[in-house]
Amino acid sequence: MSRIDEEYLIRIKKLDQLRQAGIDPYPPRTSRRQSIDYIVRSFDQFLGTGKPLTIPGRIKSIRAHGGSTFVTITDDSGSIQGYLKKDTMNAGQYDLFSTTVDIGDFISLTGTPFTTKRGEKTILATDYSMLSKSLLPLPEKWHGLSDVEIRYRKRYLDLISNEGIKDIFRKRALLIKTLRSVVEAEGFMEVDTPVLQSIPGGATARPFITHHNALDADLYLRIAPELYLKRLIVGGFEKVYEIARCFRNEGIDRDHNPEFTQIEMYAAYWDYAQMMKFTETIITSIVQALHGTLTITTHNQEINFTAPYHITKFRDAIKHNAKVDIDTASDDDLRKALTARAVSFDPKSNRAKLMDELFKETVRKNTIDPTFIIEYPIELSPLAKKCSGNERYVERFQLLAGRTELCNAFTELNDPIDQRARFANQEEMRAAGDDEAQRIDEDFIEALSHGMPPTAGIGIGIDRLVALLTDSQNLKEVILFPTLKPVTDHDAD
Repeated sequence: MSRIDEEYLIRIKKLDQLRQAGIDPYPPRTSRRQSIDYIVRSFDQFLGTGKPLTIPGRIKSIRAHGGSTFVTITDDSGSIQGYLKKDTMNAGQYDLFSTTVDIGDFISLTGTPFTTKRGEKTILATDYSMLSKSLLPLPEKWHGLSDVEIRYRKRYLDLISNEGIKDIFRKRALLIKTLRSVVEAEGFMEVDTPVLQSIPGGATARPFITHHNALDADLYLRIAPELYLKRLIVGGFEKVYEIARCFRNEGIDRDHNPEFTQIEMYAAYWDYAQMMKFTETIITSIVQALHGTLTITTHNQEINFTAPYHITKFRDAIKHNAKVDIDTASDDDLRKALTARAVSFDPKSNRAKLMDELFKETVRKNTIDPTFIIEYPIELSPLAKKCSGNERYVERFQLLAGRTELCNAFTELNDPIDQRARFANQEEMRAAGDDEAQRIDEDFIEALSHGMPPTAGIGIGIDRLVALLTDSQNLKEVILFPTLKPVTDHDAD
């Protein structure tokens, strides 16, 4: 029998002891007037009043010394010390505390504030009540929680044991709050679009498929909200955004999770240059909110997010970093360039995938300071408007920083005939074996045929941005419950 199993049986006996004493170990309610942080900050005001304070929270430590016991009680805001003495409490109640209460239990402690000789703010208990009896020990009871796999699978224990993890998710919440504030101040309206879609569109990715029994139809978890948001622009809304949970049936690594969060927004009568300027406003506002400065150190590198950001063309960036001119290079030249850098790729990859892999390997990996990469090859961008004077490229940009792709934006294609031709080209790629190629969405083309004004759109990956700004090395660190391989009975053995 493991120590955890032994501990469980011991705590079950304590649970029975409480019930035999007429105590409900899981009462339905308690009273709470102030957070622990408020009590600590206002401690001097409470000292001389003689009024008792009631503090509910989890016990993180117990230190018994004969007829007295010190405990540390925590809530989401902080911690405070409690002091229980046999001669200031009902003797039977103190004994019951000593024999039934464990680290990890939630209790409500009532008492008067005082300061110890060492200056520690403390509550001298006159009463306590059990709020929730824990049956398993907290991780730090043994060796702490450092196993990465367990941390991700049992995030609740990770949050209890590793305070820094909570800070990451507080920053994530602040990031999203700031993002909403900046976007709505610019006049964007938040909307919701379908997660279940009959045709997965708006990105180059393999979708998850499911079946709706009542409709007897296959549906897909969305890979992006883009095509529905642009339908809203057709319908007359001029600025819309959605903070969207998206799903892509792809591999899992430090930069990818099959379920991820992004914001997509679209502005009528904007082009990608205007969206680029607004992106600088968004990013600088977020960095300032999270760090109080625009120069931060993350991923072992210093990054200055002060605008304006560098701008370079896709072709020029590859020419500089890979010494390859994509305007003159053949597909075989691209394959040789990848092979020379020991990059694994499918030999049957089309030109779009070859250019994309070469870009990721040579440009993205070498870009530290915030940089807009603009004017992408048309093969990589079936939803973007062509550049005037050079129809081999489109009005698209990505923002790179800290070797990470943070966003993707276009001047949106609003020519329904051109859009149909682009979709047809994607279908040809699909027929040739590219299962990530996009599909023809006839309803979307019909919507465009009713007229969509000049529009710019952008998608910003929230998980990647949080990871970069919190110095997290893996997306799993910034997603509360990341996708993991299910544990089988064999694995448990």
